[in-house]
Amino acid sequence: MRIPALICCFVLLTSSSTTYADFVMQPNDNLAIVGDSITEQHLYSAFIEDYLLMCQPTPGLSVCQFGWGGEDARACLYRLPFDILPFKPTVVTTNYGCNDGRWTNLTDEIANTYRTNQTAIVETLKKAGVRVIVVGSPKPVDLYAYKGRNGADAVAYNKNLAALSAIAKDIATKEKVLYADVNGDITEAAAKAKTQYGSVDAMVGFDGIHPNSDGHLVIAYAFLKALGCDGNIGTITVDYSLKQAAGTAGQEVVSYQDGTVTVKSTRYPYCFAGSTDRADGNSASMLRVLPFNEELNRYMLVAKNLNAPRAKVTWGGVTKEFRADQLAQGINLAAEFVQNNPFKPQFTAVDSAVHVQEDQEQGLTRDLMFQVPRFRAFISPGVDAAWDQIVAAGISQHQKLFNAAAALVIPVTHTIKIEPEP
Repeated sequence: MRIPALICCFVLLTSSSTTYADFVMQPNDNLAIVGDSITEQHLYSAFIEDYLLMCQPTPGLSVCQFGWGGEDARACLYRLPFDILPFKPTVVTTNYGCNDGRWTNLTDEIANTYRTNQTAIVETLKKAGVRVIVVGSPKPVDLYAYKGRNGADAVAYNKNLAALSAIAKDIATKEKVLYADVNGDITEAAAKAKTQYGSVDAMVGFDGIHPNSDGHLVIAYAFLKALGCDGNIGTITVDYSLKQAAGTAGQEVVSYQDGTVTVKSTRYPYCFAGSTDRADGNSASMLRVLPFNEELNRYMLVAKNLNAPRAKVTWGGVTKEFRADQLAQGINLAAEFVQNNPFKPQFTAVDSAVHVQEDQEQGLTRDLMFQVPRFRAFISPGVDAAWDQIVAAGISQHQKLFNAAAALVIPVTHTIKIEPEP
């Protein structure tokens, strides 16, 4: 179920401390996105998969999400051999803590248990040959919508989650793995959103825990930065004096004449749903408070030597005017043309296929693969090969659905028109 709106949470944390790295994905990597009910919503996981398929693609990549509602780090540790490691992941992100805090005030026992189990997850993944591990911190709850459980209100529970976030970061440091500061990034974005939009009424989840697309975009942002995504989608450079145009890797200039350049793109800018003008729970509403476009989504147009003070730029049927100095420095088409751009139809098609794939993963991992050890116990010895075949068939079906989504990432041919204005 998609639960309305970003959780606006305000806790005593410093600014984001997500650990940035060089891009860690390698050809034929298998990424596992692991977590609790927030992961089970398969929104931030779909955003990550969309980005890695279209914006910063890696040959042979495969992605699978492993969300389980109500799960804590201990339960994840238990199920790793049954429904996660059989996929042979090479890169794993984890996001635990919300349930590990037990919805009460922090105690030494809660802190120590979380540290022990989250550390054990990292160590188990390492032993299984996982090359890259990203430990994500737990997101905070909302001060307005969260009603409290087990004697802890929102303020008290956020102190608990802040402490668990510090533990997660410490584990990542000691284990020499990557860290995504989900808690800090959401806290910072939510505070800015409250200032930007004035009222928080349209932005809080009804239970104060599970965000909608806007909050999930922040979570995806934290993990994509931790994975080392650089945001350089592509640059198209037009030189009026030389009467020529050129594109960077993934942006092939097909033709250029009189300020009109046609480009064939194999790398897409990230495309958003909703409006940037209001907090409506969709991903686009975060763009006024989250530097996603600036840091992860730079699709640049550079126009040199215009010999005019300004120019109109038409892209995807939309026209906007810019100063010559802005164009000479470069404008970010992805940020300037959010609502309509030529990539949006194909981007949406890929995203829809990704959701079909991730819907299947829910039943495959939780309802089938996790149950297989129990089913084996009911059946006399000698039929293990049959169970192995069933599991292999399920994984094969997952791969077919992933491949179907990946196959929709086709070159997009589009035209950018630049008209100098006197």
